[in-house]
Amino acid sequence: MGMTMTQKILAAHAGLPEVHAGDLIEAKLDIVLGNDVTTPVAIGVFEKAGFTEVFDNEKIVIALDHYTPCKDIKSAELCVISRDFAKKHGIKHFYDVGTVGIEHALLPEQGIVGPGDCVIGADSHTCTYGALGAFSTGVGSTDMAAGMASGLNWFKVPSAIKVELSGKPGPCVSGKDVILHLIGEIGVDGALYKSLEFAGEGVAELSMDDRFTISNMAIEAGGKNGIFPVDDKTREYIKDRFKREPAVFEADPDAEYERVVKIDLSTLEPTVSMPHLPSNTKTVGEAAGTRIDQVVIGSCTNGRMSDMRVAASILKGRKVADGVRCIIIPATQQIYLECMEEGLLKVFVEAGCAVSAPTCGPCLGGHMGVMAAGERAVATTNRNFIGRMGHTQSEVVLASPAVAAASAVAGCIADPRVLEEA
Repeated sequence: MGMTMTQKILAAHAGLPEVHAGDLIEAKLDIVLGNDVTTPVAIGVFEKAGFTEVFDNEKIVIALDHYTPCKDIKSAELCVISRDFAKKHGIKHFYDVGTVGIEHALLPEQGIVGPGDCVIGADSHTCTYGALGAFSTGVGSTDMAAGMASGLNWFKVPSAIKVELSGKPGPCVSGKDVILHLIGEIGVDGALYKSLEFAGEGVAELSMDDRFTISNMAIEAGGKNGIFPVDDKTREYIKDRFKREPAVFEADPDAEYERVVKIDLSTLEPTVSMPHLPSNTKTVGEAAGTRIDQVVIGSCTNGRMSDMRVAASILKGRKVADGVRCIIIPATQQIYLECMEEGLLKVFVEAGCAVSAPTCGPCLGGHMGVMAAGERAVATTNRNFIGRMGHTQSEVVLASPAVAAASAVAGCIADPRVLEEA
């Protein structure tokens, strides 16, 4: 029996001719990632275990993105631990205030990750890099510590679900709508410890940003990782970014999948996930009119330049509705700069939005948008669990940038296609 993309990458990094679902392997790592929340814990484990050197100071990335600029004394202390460690070990890829971006937008942008890589990160949305044809997955801080010291990690080889895409997305349908639709279909544990492998002619109709969004949320279906084939769009994206030689893997024709899910992109509608699970999906038409208090456009899921442009196209010449707070967070400094150069920051401010420096802040209820009891937000983030963005009696509705921006203007969940026609 042949191997899937993920299985081929893991076999190559384990130095094995082949692997099968369920095998336990030790694989070499190309990148080990941590942030300001998880890295200090990993450092504590690293030092307690007696490690004195990292395996490679060019293959470790520390991005202080969750609570920075520091929201309180505790977050400042965590950052000091990370800064001191990065300085002590000469960590090349260390990103702090002024250079930092939301990690899962930053690493692809900076060319740190690429096709065929094996990546672990002490953050569950590390699966984002599957958009580039890499195997990348989230781990705990203990595994991060072991990875920093040894450059190795144990994996159980996952079985796979094939997601076969066909057709072309219609107006205002993006990667966010694709992944919300998929999670709504298979459930939050539908791909538990499985690889979600995307294939089919419809892949070519998705931009790289769409693919980043889809891979990012593979974990919300329980997936170990989400991965796309490497095609011309991938190669164009990594050109002049990724300095290492890319390793391109393709699934074998006889690769074994536990299940095949078929999605015709042309049939999809703008989709939202209602509280309190990503699988609680409705079309925007079914949810339209639901009252909101806040809109957040940003995060590792939807804070990229294309997301900013979509939001600006809807907000331009319009105002955020009375009683609604709209917070926009470009995911990296480079994206922030591009927003400035293209005049998008002016559009956002004139519409009545607050624009933040890159941070994960509101996504995890950290800062820059924490909600009180009884409040509801439409957010382009990836999770809407109870208490995710603040009080346990607040609510989060997941949506695309187009739906989020339209909702900010309408003061309730709204279909962006209606505004486009106006």
